Amino acid sequence: MQEHALSATTPSRSARYWVPATLLLALAACSPYADAERDVAAGGRGLAKLNPAPKQAYELVLTLKDAPGPFAIVEGVAQYDVSNYADCGRILPATGTAGRITSQEPVELRKVGENEYRGTFYLDRMQDEEYYGRGTCHWALTGVGAMLRATTGEADTRFLTFINKERMNAGNPLTRFYPRADYPQIDEINGYGASGEEDPSSYRTDLRDALFSITTTVQKLAP
Repeated sequence: MQEHALSATTPSRSARYWVPATLLLALAACSPYADAERDVAAGGRGLAKLNPAPKQAYELVLTLKDAPGPFAIVEGVAQYDVSNYADCGRILPATGTAGRITSQEPVELRKVGENEYRGTFYLDRMQDEEYYGRGTCHWALTGVGAMLRATTGEADTRFLTFINKERMNAGNPLTRFYPRADYPQIDEINGYGASGEEDPSSYRTDLRDALFSITTTVQKLAP
């Protein structure tokens, strides 16, 4: 489920299918960073490193209501971006501009009740470091999210949710509604990514009584 990047980036190669806006722009084969790019493409984190002693712990909580059935796959992710990539990132020869730097780290979600999952993530999960000889890159959390799927089959619908840092800081839970009919899959679309709607009235009238919801809550853990 995870995608890591320490390179120039453009919108997502689906961020392991569900987290927004982080597709890699491949480096040229002759680039001194080609090995790191190949590692990223294989699911590694390239030049990026994890903070060996993170301290700013938070808990991601998913609460399901009226779920149409069980979920064999429930995976979380925390997305981090370098806040000062323009000052520290690799300069792209084609444009003379610095490429965005991003990493997505898994959040292990455990089932703690019939309809609840919890997992711990850290604001300071990534290690600030100099990568391209242009100054230290500073990482910041962008947000956290989850993907749920009925079975391990990739044809099943991927039910997606993502709460950004601003909403997290405000202490506002995020509830998204999804048509129950999309579970376990949509025949016409393999691996459909269902983002849901915050407002159930966004759906057709005949669907509004046939929805389920996922509420995402983030809370700070005591040190």
